[in-house]
Amino acid sequence: MKKVTGIGGVFFKSKDPSAVNEWYKKHLGFDTTSYGTSFEWVEKDDHSKIGVTQWNPFKEDTSYFEPSAKDFMINYRVENLEALVEELKKENVTILDNIETYDYGKFVHILDLEGNKIQLWEPAASS
Repeated sequence: MKKVTGIGGVFFKSKDPSAVNEWYKKHLGFDTTSYGTSFEWVEKDDHSKIGVTQWNPFKEDTSYFEPSAKDFMINYRVENLEALVEELKKENVTILDNIETYDYGKFVHILDLEGNKIQLWEPAASS
């Protein structure tokens, strides 16, 4: 079974997310919104499929990355999130929450061996 297929996003804490968004917009040409920016690309094996990698600064006091004490969280794109979660449970990986489904895909959070919170994302068919 294919597990991680790529990086879906990079999320990090920031003292002033709005200022960081503006700096990246001005100096590096990021097309930012209040949610950061999305980088679009095409899949290597099927050029008709568009993918996205999200870049997003969060407020430095966010609790979203907890229980990790790190100032960042990586989102990994996966295939078949339900099957992967079942496999991870058998391997005694800490699963932090239940799979949630949105218009843009399914998500779950896990911890790696050092306690870093990781977000797993199975994009919706059109993502």
